[in-house]
Amino acid sequence: MLVIEISMRAHYLQHVPFEGLGYIESWLKAKGYPVTGTKFFESTRLPSLDEFDMLIVMGGPMSANDERAFPWLVQEKRFIRNAIEAGKSVLGICLGAQLIASAMGSRVFPNPVKEIGWWPVQGVQPPDELTFRFSPSIEVFHWHGETFELPPGAIHLAKSEGCENQAFQLGRSVIGLQFHLETTPESAQELVSHCRDELLPSTYVQSEAAILAAPPEKYQAINSLMGEVLSFLCSRGRTDHF
Repeated sequence: MLVIEISMRAHYLQHVPFEGLGYIESWLKAKGYPVTGTKFFESTRLPSLDEFDMLIVMGGPMSANDERAFPWLVQEKRFIRNAIEAGKSVLGICLGAQLIASAMGSRVFPNPVKEIGWWPVQGVQPPDELTFRFSPSIEVFHWHGETFELPPGAIHLAKSEGCENQAFQLGRSVIGLQFHLETTPESAQELVSHCRDELLPSTYVQSEAAILAAPPEKYQAINSLMGEVLSFLCSRGRTDHF
């Protein structure tokens, strides 16, 4: 399949200071794509839909259901749905994937187990070449305690032993990832520093030492895969309509 990337204007939604774009920022800069962002911990101002081509929704420790504690979640989910319906390329990571699911009418709820650390996910064979394909197994970085039902019409892309719905594609240009392919050594350290109280011994929760002992090759592998996901979404930019 011939993949032609189109120059994209990217806008990101960030929920807490310590969960930023990570490797995604480097990838966008290398492509020369203009990047703007909304940091909800500073301002709730959102751009108009004609100001961007790709929307990137980052993670965060809050739940997609925490609308009482974070009233801007209502506005954010409406914005995400409008972007999807307008045919924008949309990528959701962890909380971001859960927000996409919620915005499209699906339930977000606690997973039976938390997944924190480096654990494998298994790709689910997609139906056609218009769907992103994950490898049969790849070790990726996780930090989540909730999961979601697949949005109506979504294609299941990946699963793990601890969590069935690890990734999905909606239409041609929307992907939600429960795991973190954008993670760098610096962003992993930030997560550990701010959320180490969650590192309680469990089946799928690694220790701080185990998480931070990951060699550079692990980060390079997930970052390379993140680049593939972004290229896939950019190749569908400005052409797809949900």
